[in-house]
Amino acid sequence: MFRLLRELFQKNFSTLFTMFLLVAVPLLGSASLLTLLYEKQDLLEHLSAGQALLYFVVIAFTMAFALTPTTFVAIITGYYFGWAGLPGMVLAYALAAAIGYELAKRLDHGKLRHFLHLFPKAEAVLGELQNQSWQLILLTRLSPVLPFALMTFILAIVGVPRKRFLAASVLGMLPRSLFFYWLGTKASDVLALLKDPDEGTLSKLVLVGLVAASLFGLYFVFNQALNRVLRQGGTGNQ
Repeated sequence: MFRLLRELFQKNFSTLFTMFLLVAVPLLGSASLLTLLYEKQDLLEHLSAGQALLYFVVIAFTMAFALTPTTFVAIITGYYFGWAGLPGMVLAYALAAAIGYELAKRLDHGKLRHFLHLFPKAEAVLGELQNQSWQLILLTRLSPVLPFALMTFILAIVGVPRKRFLAASVLGMLPRSLFFYWLGTKASDVLALLKDPDEGTLSKLVLVGLVAASLFGLYFVFNQALNRVLRQGGTGNQ
């Protein structure tokens, strides 16, 4: 067991370290963003078309590298740009997903999948999940508690197809993003909303509903994949 763990870390250190950073960095990014907006609340007001375009490109990169949480981006964009900024935010999400996907592929080089050859059943379950990658991507994107950049990295290294990944990522992000975007358009104090985005009964109900739908859906998908692998194993042993 210890030998396998040591081999896992030795052969996949860059992949595992990157995954750790994608969890830790958003916390620092959130604090930095709040500090910046506190000092310069008018930073994003009255932008020119070129400045607005630059804003959407920048947030695509900050989301891809986990520097800004997607929830914060939706709230801020809704607050400063109104509904006119929604197409830009959706395109920024798509660009962030594409950047994150390519980054994961270049960092991992298939090493984690190769390591799973040591565990045939785990590899078989992963193969089944690839067959259901459309549902898998939609459900992971639906949950507001699963970090965007981390899930991008994980889905990329397990081998989901690029085009399907991008399309399902954008569609899966829309329900929660539209809700937080709407909150941003209605906010009178963006800093207060960023500090406590789930304040209020409606926000709590929506968040609980999204998390529950994502978790139950993922459980169903994983359970189906596992049962298929077990049935195939049972059939093969007969």
